[in-house]
Amino acid sequence: MLTANVRLSCCARATNRGARHAVPASTPAIPRRSLHARSSAWRQLIAVASLGAGGATGATPAQTFGDVVPEKFRCVTRIVSAAATGEATAASGLGDGDDVDKGDKKKLRVAYQGMPGAYSEAAALTAYPTCDPCPCEQFENAFEATEQWTADRAVLPFENSLGGSIHRNYDLILQHRLHIVGEVYFKVRHCLLALPGQSKEDIVRAQSHPQALSQCDGYLTALGVVKEAVDDTAGAAAAISAAGQMGVAAVASRRAAELYGMDVLDEDIQDDKSNVTRFLALAREPILPRPGIPYKTSIAFSMKEESGSLFKALACFALRDINLTKVESRPMRWNPVTQQDNKTMQFSYLFYVDFEASMADENAQNALRQLQEKSTFLRVLGSYPADDSRL
Repeated sequence: MLTANVRLSCCARATNRGARHAVPASTPAIPRRSLHARSSAWRQLIAVASLGAGGATGATPAQTFGDVVPEKFRCVTRIVSAAATGEATAASGLGDGDDVDKGDKKKLRVAYQGMPGAYSEAAALTAYPTCDPCPCEQFENAFEATEQWTADRAVLPFENSLGGSIHRNYDLILQHRLHIVGEVYFKVRHCLLALPGQSKEDIVRAQSHPQALSQCDGYLTALGVVKEAVDDTAGAAAAISAAGQMGVAAVASRRAAELYGMDVLDEDIQDDKSNVTRFLALAREPILPRPGIPYKTSIAFSMKEESGSLFKALACFALRDINLTKVESRPMRWNPVTQQDNKTMQFSYLFYVDFEASMADENAQNALRQLQEKSTFLRVLGSYPADDSRL
């Protein structure tokens, strides 16, 4: 009963909204004509795909650079005050919920995947300390809740230092019209939780999310317990607490122990102490850059199948001394296999790149302009303050 009551307070409402607000899961890009038909907010989107031969929709005319980078981001020279953006700095949470028009603060509703006490909730509170966390059962629900105005932001995991990229979220960000507006590097500290009155010697079973179990495999094996995979770290603690199970422990956060009335038998039980997850904050609209703070920009693009195409793409940034912080390739979902001129079949790849510059940087705009000339698909996923905090 506890699990059913707390899990979907935010996202259950998102799925019941009118179908006219929904975005089909297969929507890979936004054509220019449909973009201009939408509200002024949508006309300012950064995330517009460059469509060409082999592009996401099969359209033949390529869009202009102005479609990829709106005018308000081109060579911004005026000083933009922190208050004018109304957006949180993910590293500090300053400014979250500023309502500039009304001159007051509103409490942001931030969607995350999991139950209260999950690490994603802690990341959401790190990004937006005064927010109202909004639990969602699946990643898709968090995207939908934000897109359909049930939530104001979503904070979701995209990379882990041990497990690598969370590919599902990289797929979903291309299917939804949301923008990256911040990042949080969150150190994961697993704890062994059990109902009061027990010691580690009393534990015979341990439950948690499969990744958490694998990250604590050495510790749990030495403890001699049976490992049982469930959907959620905090969900394991909630279920054990609700059922009053003795001899069963959960691998979860210290906050989960506080929420569900459990004792912390041991903490920092992960085998690798350098377990860090990168969370990204998503919003319906992009943000204007602020002066004096470091920025990152995330893009996705694909290239024609020819010799040196990736080298030429990355040279767009190297020639302008723009540092890349992430380069990853994945087969394209909408056109995964190609075969040209009687050659063997091969995958068509989509490249995800993060670089250290904002969209107000003329160098970055020139790099994207040159990249667009070489690419068959280009989308700016977001330009946002980099997390410069210390773990």
